[in-house]
Order: sequence, then C-alpha cells, then structure tokens
Amino acid sequence: MSIKKLTILILAAFFISSCAGSVSQHNNTKIAQAMKKEADVFQSHGNYTAALSRLLEAEKIIPRDPYLQNSLGLAYMGKDREDLAITAFKKALSIKPDYIEAINNLGAAYLRQGKWDMAVENFKTVLDNLLYPTPHYPLSNIGWAYLGEKKYHLAETYFMKALDKRPWFTAASHGLAQVYIRTGQMDKALDYLHKCINQSPDTAIFHADIAQAFEGKGMSHQAMESWEKVLKLVPERSSLAKQAETRLLELH
Repeated sequence: MSIKKLTILILAAFFISSCAGSVSQHNNTKIAQAMKKEADVFQSHGNYTAALSRLLEAEKIIPRDPYLQNSLGLAYMGKDREDLAITAFKKALSIKPDYIEAINNLGAAYLRQGKWDMAVENFKTVLDNLLYPTPHYPLSNIGWAYLGEKKYHLAETYFMKALDKRPWFTAASHGLAQVYIRTGQMDKALDYLHKCINQSPDTAIFHADIAQAFEGKGMSHQAMESWEKVLKLVPERSSLAKQAETRLLELH
C-alpha cells in the first residue's frame, strides 16, 4: 500500500472517530440538559434534594453551562447553603458576565448571609439593566438589605419604589410593614396592614405582621387571633407556624 493511500485511510478513520465522538458528546449534552429541566421542576415543587442530585450529575457533563450553574446555586439556597450557592452563581457569571438572573440571585444569597453592601451592589447592577422585566424584585431586595442595616428611611424608600412598579407586591408590602413596626409606628402599621389583608386575605405573612403590630400596641387578644389565623394558613412545620405557636404560648 502506498503512503498516499495509507494517509487517506488514517484521515478517514480519524474523521469517522471524530464524528462518533461529536455525536456522543452531543447526546450527552442533551441528556444533561434534560436532567437540568427535570431538576428545575423539582425545584419549583420545593424538592431541593432531588433537584441537587440531578444537577450535580448534569454538571459532570456540562460543567461550564452558566444556566446549569445558576440552577445549581438556587438548589444550594434551597438547602440553606448560601456559601455553595455564591460559588455557583459566581461560576455562572465567570462564563456569562451579563447573566442578569445570576447577578440577582447572587445578591439574594448575599442578602441571606447578611452581607448587606454586597447584596445592594448586585441588586443595583440588576436595576441598571433597563431591559430587566421585573424591577420590583431588586427594588424590594434593596429595601430588605437596608432594613437589615437598620437604615429605615432608605428601606422605606425602596419598598415604596417596588410598590410603585408592582402594587401590593407581597415582599415589598411585608417589608414596608416591618419598617413601620420596627420604628414603633404601630398605628401606621395597623392601618397599612388592614389594607394589605383586605387585598390579600390569605397571605399569612400579613397576619403575622399585624399580630406583631397588635402586640406592640398591647392588644394581646387581637394579636392572638391573628397568630391563630397564621396557623390556619401555613404548613404545620413551617418556620412561621413555629413563630405563631411560640407567640401564642407567651401571650396566654
């Protein structure tokens, strides 16, 4: 066999091998993406353990997929591992620096850690993007960061901005009520919370807020009624249920 023919055979074999490898990698990528979609469904139902299991398997195949890393970060947050979530969100942003959802989620992870300044920095970056479709979320989150810092005037300002964008947005309404409660403005809190409850009577956090406001006014009977309403609205083992049970025991 001539050198020329041998070279052609080697190149043909290499081409066939490369194509097979490419097809195999493409199939593996499709499997990993399907696993991510399945994990996202698990997350939407609050099953973070199952979601994390699928995502970690998918990560072995597509470790540099920014959307996978973002989902992984959310799963870690669902497991209360903000440290690991921050690593995942940062990896997503190292791959896709303009990934605005990952920036927002990174801010949320910092918010949970009580790293207020870093949270605000990320949320303001989100707000700088004029195409971001839901600005009430970062506005409200900035309010919560300032509330954590006890910068009540700034917190109120950002909660109001969020409510201008989305009236009766629960996170912002709850935050605004907390500003009034924590600054001792119980009458203002009660007036506002009555409006919130009229608008959304089955939102448990509003009943918890108004119970706190009643306690601040020394109105124990009304506070107990509100805490009992909370227990009817939330899952039995939730943190809000535990808070309501504790307050009811102390008020009896």
